[in-house]
Amino acid sequence: MENCTTTSKKPSELLNLEADLPTTSEDVVAQRRLRAPRPLGFEEYLRFLASFESPSRDELRRKRGPSGEAPFELIP
Repeated sequence: MENCTTTSKKPSELLNLEADLPTTSEDVVAQRRLRAPRPLGFEEYLRFLASFESPSRDELRRKRGPSGEAPFELIP
């Protein structure tokens, strides 16, 4: 089995977006429709966090750590 390597002798050329990647107005509409939503505002973020079920303290105390050891407890 031969080793196969890919090399290029000439330097990479920059992509000319106007000439090398033409887009139509339909492309722009589709890109805008599918783009990621803007970051959540503070109130939206709080509603998002409130949507998660919160475990009780007893549930958290019963849960073991990743290696099976008892959870850390701060002794006053």
